[in-house]
Amino acid sequence: QVQLVESGGGLVQAGGSLRLSCAASGNIFSVYTMGWFRQAPGKQRELVAGITSGGSTNYADSVKGRFTISRDNAKNTVFLQMNSLKPEDTAVYYCAAQLFSDFDFGYWGQGTQVTVSS
Repeated sequence: QVQLVESGGGLVQAGGSLRLSCAASGNIFSVYTMGWFRQAPGKQRELVAGITSGGSTNYADSVKGRFTISRDNAKNTVFLQMNSLKPEDTAVYYCAAQLFSDFDFGYWGQGTQVTVSS
């Protein structure tokens, strides 16, 4: 079992920045990939960024060059630095974990709201 707790969401003006944090606990040594997803009203959930245990990263095209995912292994925390925010980035952002033994993300946080005003 892995527990995930997100923090750092809020309201920001377009062009501003926010940093989301995801604190992981439990069986963290079994975690292969950590990811940030988002879901806007009326839209499907989408992967925003992911980072593997080896440090490899991937990003959605819509956030490349603006968002950066990173991890602090000592603190079991994953971050999502979001710069140059746009109104279309408004969504609930979720942290998720995929174990080495799994084919998909099986553990999720409760979500944190990010609202970008124009």
